[in-house]
Amino acid sequence: MAVAEELAERIQGLHDIPANVRETCERLLVDVAGLCILARRRDYVKAALAGFGEAGPATAIGHPRRASAACAAFVNGTAAHGEDYDDTFEGGPVHAGAVVVPAVLAAAELEGANGSSVLRGMAVGVEILCRLSLVVPKAVHASGFHPTAVFGAPAAAAAVASTLRLEMNELVDALGISGSMAGGIIEYLAEGTWTKRLHPGWAAQSGLRAALLGRAGFRGPRTVFEGTHGLFHGFARTREGNYGALLDGFGEKWVTTTLAFKPYPCGTMIQPYIDCARRLRERVGEGTVHRLWEPLADKQRPPNGYAAKFSTPYCIAAGLLRGHVGFDAFSDDAANDPDVRGLAAKVRYRIDPANPYPREFTGHLRARLRDGSVVEERQPHLRGGAREPLTRADIEEKFRSNARAGGFDGEKAAAALEALRALFDGAVNLEALRG
Repeated sequence: MAVAEELAERIQGLHDIPANVRETCERLLVDVAGLCILARRRDYVKAALAGFGEAGPATAIGHPRRASAACAAFVNGTAAHGEDYDDTFEGGPVHAGAVVVPAVLAAAELEGANGSSVLRGMAVGVEILCRLSLVVPKAVHASGFHPTAVFGAPAAAAAVASTLRLEMNELVDALGISGSMAGGIIEYLAEGTWTKRLHPGWAAQSGLRAALLGRAGFRGPRTVFEGTHGLFHGFARTREGNYGALLDGFGEKWVTTTLAFKPYPCGTMIQPYIDCARRLRERVGEGTVHRLWEPLADKQRPPNGYAAKFSTPYCIAAGLLRGHVGFDAFSDDAANDPDVRGLAAKVRYRIDPANPYPREFTGHLRARLRDGSVVEERQPHLRGGAREPLTRADIEEKFRSNARAGGFDGEKAAAALEALRALFDGAVNLEALRG
């Protein structure tokens, strides 16, 4: 039996969603919706909506006009990931929420699926995206591709297929079709351009289309994952992988519950270093540090605010000088602050061969002060991850903050939050999330 068939069999055998998985999905839904509202006025979201531009029955969150299901999936996925403030699965790393939530909501609005079907689709899609990233860890990134984009298409296809209750053969075909829709190069790193932002959105609409095509009878290869020219051969440069990481215990042992929710709007691996920098600031004050990735010189001088989100030296310097690393730290003006750039230029790094990445995201800073003394801070895990999770209250406060930043007043934000809290238990009505 092919891997896609085995996976489809496990999906079809899934019945009740455990309470702790539902809780994670509830937090994920709220987080993704808040991020879409936050980004709704950003230039890249305006361009995504204008460039796709199809009318239909679905909701582009934060916008007044309705869109086609594929357009809504694309725009919401792009918006949810755009500020790099969305969830992360540390074992990947991959960003599941920005792919799966937009795909499932679009499918539900298109087909009239209820909230319990949305929950099922979300749980299946998130679990698959995370598990796919464990089959050949780090290989997709090393081959020049974005794992969220590559694994997002089949995960979204499975999520939509689960939401719409496709038959076994239709689900297998949807998975097979999605492999030809996967992609996403990481050349965005070169100039701080916008293409990383669209990867989850493109994967979301690709998975939606793959599921609808599979339901309509379009055929896809059963060996999409492990085949001679399959997904892993194409994007990880190998067919050899631990497919047990995808299949074993599926529906019984959930990795979804380990999702990390970010406290800072920047690259996940940088976040423990920001925590270290902020604690050092409290100990030694501003401006006293005289002393991290590649190419180091470019990372010390990010060309714009978006590139700064993926610069460890910049984020460390911002944490030391400003104490708080929020959205204002990633404007173009902030990225060109001479004080921050001056401190970022002093940041160097050493590789720790015992570092547990990607199983754990850690931080360790050592700073030499003007008097020659050395101070250190360590962060042994990602704050917001499985070992120190953000609470439901934290996620809801993050939603309120993001909604305010996106232009929702308190009353509108409260109505949106209430609709999200009730979504899994009734009809899917996203009216409160429109602009």
